[in-house]
Amino acid sequence: MTLKPSAQKVQDWLAARGSSSQVREMPDTTRTSEEAAAACGCQVAQIGKSMVFRIKDTDTPILVIASGINRVDEKAVARLLATRDGVKVKLTRADADFVRAVSGYAIGGVPPVAHAQPPLTLIDRDLFRFETIWCAAGTPNAVFEVSPAELVNLSGGTIADIKT
Repeated sequence: MTLKPSAQKVQDWLAARGSSSQVREMPDTTRTSEEAAAACGCQVAQIGKSMVFRIKDTDTPILVIASGINRVDEKAVARLLATRDGVKVKLTRADADFVRAVSGYAIGGVPPVAHAQPPLTLIDRDLFRFETIWCAAGTPNAVFEVSPAELVNLSGGTIADIKT
């Protein structure tokens, strides 16, 4: 089966890094965590939803990969970033144009990897309760399954407590 170009880009990126994860295009949308869980046959908590934020002063992209059931605490993320760099950070949700510019993907299909501009990535500690999780793969219908540990390796992400 031929994947859509954005999904193929994610598949090629994964394969080039030695991952055995396979991008799958689903017949139904996987845009929300609930829709993705239904399509993948897993718990909503097993969905690794990619959320792009930006640091206001520098336009630095921040990718948070959160469990599908968790809300991201933006203030906690800003504190984590400030602790890391020693500078107070003002974090804001990225708009659709910023997301597409830095990731190369539209909101609803942003994968945790294969970004146009590699972001600083934080991965929700709660995802490590599962052997595997499902993540977006470039389109609102494409997903791939991966272990949380492999996701850390692939994304260069840092495990963090990010939920409200």
